Amino acid sequence: MGSLPLHEQHQKNHSLSSSSTTTTPIDQSKLLTLFKTQQKYLNHFFQNLDLQQTLSFTQTLLNCKGTIFFTGVGKSGFVAQKISQTLVSLGIKSGFLSPTDALHGDIGILGNQDLLVMFSKSGNSEELLRLVPCARAKGAFLISITSVENNGLMGLCDLNVHLPLERELCPFDLAPVTSTAIQMVFGDTVAIGLMSARNLSKHEYAANHPAGRIGKTLIFKVKDVMKKKEDLPVCKEGDLIMDQLVELTSKGCGCLLVIDDEHRLVGTFTDGDLRRTLKASGEGIFKLTVGEMSNKNPRTIGPDAMAVEAMQKMESPPSPVQFLPVIDYDGVLIGIVTLHVLVSVGL
Repeated sequence: MGSLPLHEQHQKNHSLSSSSTTTTPIDQSKLLTLFKTQQKYLNHFFQNLDLQQTLSFTQTLLNCKGTIFFTGVGKSGFVAQKISQTLVSLGIKSGFLSPTDALHGDIGILGNQDLLVMFSKSGNSEELLRLVPCARAKGAFLISITSVENNGLMGLCDLNVHLPLERELCPFDLAPVTSTAIQMVFGDTVAIGLMSARNLSKHEYAANHPAGRIGKTLIFKVKDVMKKKEDLPVCKEGDLIMDQLVELTSKGCGCLLVIDDEHRLVGTFTDGDLRRTLKASGEGIFKLTVGEMSNKNPRTIGPDAMAVEAMQKMESPPSPVQFLPVIDYDGVLIGIVTLHVLVSVGL
C-alpha cells in the first residue's frame, strides 16, 4: 500500500485535527462542584436504600450452601468481578460468571445450591434476560441488583434489591459512573457484613493474603526469618577484638553476638562499637577483649514473637538498631533477626 503524497497527507492531518474535540483548562470550581454533586447522588442512595431488602440479600448470601456467583454486563460486570474477588479474599466460595460465556458452556458450573447475583443498572440487559431461564433450569437461586424500577429482571428472580439512583453524574445522564459507584459501595459493604457475621479473625484474613504486607505482618514470626546456627556471628567474652574482625564482617549482620560456655547471650558488639573503640583506644584496641567493650544489655526478642514486632522493637527509642538477638526462655542464643531481612521479605 503506497503512502499519500506529502501535500495530501498534510491536508488529511489538518482535517483530523480541526475536527477533533477542543479542550479547555480544568476549572477548579467546576471540578469541586462535580465532587459535591457526586456526593449528593451518593447520599441519595444511602438515604433511600431499602435496608430490609439489603438484610434479606446479606442473609441469603450468608446461608448459601454452595457458591455465590456474580454476573453483569459492561461496567456492571467489572463491579460483579470485584465483589466476587472481595468475597473470595474473605474465604467465601464465590466466582464471576460471564453471561456470554455462560450461554456457551460455562453455565455448567452452576448447581442447585448456588446463588447467581446479577448486577444491572437497567435490569433489561439482553444477555442477563437470556441467562435467567438457563440458570433457573440448573436450580440456582437468582438475585437481581438493579437501579431502574419495574425492569425485566425483577419479575424473573427469586430476590430483588433496588439500588436508588437519582441520576448519573455524566452531564448526559448516560455514562455509568454514579450507578457503578453505588453498586461497588453496596457490594463491598455487604461483604464486610458477611465478614462480621462469620466472625472472621484478623489471622484468618491474613492467611488468605500470604503474599501481601498484611499477610506477612500477621503470619511471619521471628523464627521464620531469623538467621541461625552457623550463620550467627558468635564469639566469647575473652576473645580479642582484633581476632574477631573476620567474624564481625563476614556474616552480614554488622555485629558480634557474645556468648558464654552454655551459649547464653552475654552481650553484643557492633561495627559501630569497633569504630568508637578504635577512635578512643588507638593501638590499645589490640589488647582489648570483646567482652570488655560489648553492650551487656542489648535488646532481644523471642522466636515466637511476630516479625513485625521485631521491626517495631528495632525502631523504638532511645535509638534505632539494625538487629535483634533471638534468645529462648533460658537466655540461650538461637538466632538473630536483622532489619535488612525484615525489609527484604516485605515488612
